Amino acid sequence: MAPHRDPRRRTVRRQRTAPTLVATGILVTGLLALPADAQDTPTPSAGAGALGTVAGTAGDAHYEPGPCPRTQQPIAELEGARCGTLTVPENRAAPDGRRIRLGVAVVPAASATPRPDPVVWLAGGPGDDAVGEARMAIDGGLNRDRDVVFMSQRGTYSADPALLCPNIDEFNARVIGLVADDPSTERAHVDATKACRDKLAATGADLGAYNDVESAADYADLRSALGVKEWNLFGISYGTHLALATMRLHPEGIRSVGLDGILPPSRGGSAAAWSSARQGFDGLFKACAQQPACNRRYPNLSATFERLVRELEARPVTTTVTVPGHPEPVKVVLDGSALVTWLTTATHAAEGVPRSLDELAHGKPERIARQWAGWRLAPQAVGSVSHGLVYGVFCSEWTPYETRAQALEGGRRAYPAFPPSVQEQAPQLAFLRPDCKAWNVPAAPPSIRDATRSDIPTLALSGGFDAQTGADNGPYVARTLPRATVVTVPYEPHVVFATSKCARTITGSFLDNPTAPDTACLKGLRAPAFETGP
Repeated sequence: MAPHRDPRRRTVRRQRTAPTLVATGILVTGLLALPADAQDTPTPSAGAGALGTVAGTAGDAHYEPGPCPRTQQPIAELEGARCGTLTVPENRAAPDGRRIRLGVAVVPAASATPRPDPVVWLAGGPGDDAVGEARMAIDGGLNRDRDVVFMSQRGTYSADPALLCPNIDEFNARVIGLVADDPSTERAHVDATKACRDKLAATGADLGAYNDVESAADYADLRSALGVKEWNLFGISYGTHLALATMRLHPEGIRSVGLDGILPPSRGGSAAAWSSARQGFDGLFKACAQQPACNRRYPNLSATFERLVRELEARPVTTTVTVPGHPEPVKVVLDGSALVTWLTTATHAAEGVPRSLDELAHGKPERIARQWAGWRLAPQAVGSVSHGLVYGVFCSEWTPYETRAQALEGGRRAYPAFPPSVQEQAPQLAFLRPDCKAWNVPAAPPSIRDATRSDIPTLALSGGFDAQTGADNGPYVARTLPRATVVTVPYEPHVVFATSKCARTITGSFLDNPTAPDTACLKGLRAPAFETGP
């Protein structure tokens, strides 16, 4: 789901890399993976009246061309972008109140004869900044013959205000040395959340205005202010949540919608997180069982994993490891909940999972501990996520509409043999209910949980190893989207656009022909060659 934020590198051969986990353990993607096969293309110069170069107004919103939004690291793909700022009411119920500014960057189409309908990139998270994900989108060829629009969703890194809370990120890094679901860990986590809330509220931020309803209106206003007649939405992870809400609330001017790593608003919550984890884990374990060398070396991998969760929850293992950027040894505690969350992310590096679990089962936790610590301690995980948007969405749209009993039942259905202490903490959503009690924002209207019903052509992409947003969400959303094409790319993790050349090919075909994309590349895809250790 998020998720969330995180690593990636261009290599000669495409490698899977696991995203750095962001603090709350939420659904952030942070997928800045770079497709290795993308080609560098020249950026056409902006002509008179080019998209993003002309000021415009839409109701209470105003777009003004200007400097490009800030980013944590330089992003070469933004060189030559046409940029500006969209200014909107923080709370549209109080249009005369405070106004906020959202950074906009338009990357021109590589083609000299671009199509008239741009693509709008909706970032993962909640809490990721779309502008910071420009590299993934452009390296994936999304601007082949269309401009691509990136806007910092309200509260994110390049917006003003940016509702960041490094204290939560720093605490989530320290969690690797704590028992993950111990009551003392919960208290410390909630204290960090409350401190974050108090800091942001003291700035005058209306924390109840950072949600899908307001964000969907921001994008609708951007389209009008830019003078765009029709555009295409492409959302990854949480961005699919926002895309589905936008389709329902502001369908005007949407030509097509791409959903990758699908998170339906009508399903959001802990029970869905457990279901997704089970689907992704089972997909990976099944692939190992079908590969003779992996099955011989690591038989009954699913049973091994479940046994390890029970054993670690009863007797957590403590070890020390060294990780890049940290010369001193780092203490790591692995309990059952930590192992579940590790595996949720490790599906991005599936080739090594069977060997890692086997080593742990034979008293060698260092491999998993090193990964776990490396992801959590990555410098880019600190100060990049908008926790104001994270909790604005989760605490108004999820927890009010899922009881604690329903959340727990989700864990029991997925893994009935897990200890209750593990079942109570959904993967990447630990302590969500007490956190939301501390965040204290009003519930969204019940309609936020309505299924999106629309005849807008939609591409519903999922990965067979996706343990954050399960592949069954594709057929689920298609029930009420009669012009949807549902595609599961086998052997791929969360957000297939970041890892699969085939997924990028299908996306390009969909933009050309939204009602009949070419999916032929799915034939013949093979599972990764799993590592087999000594």
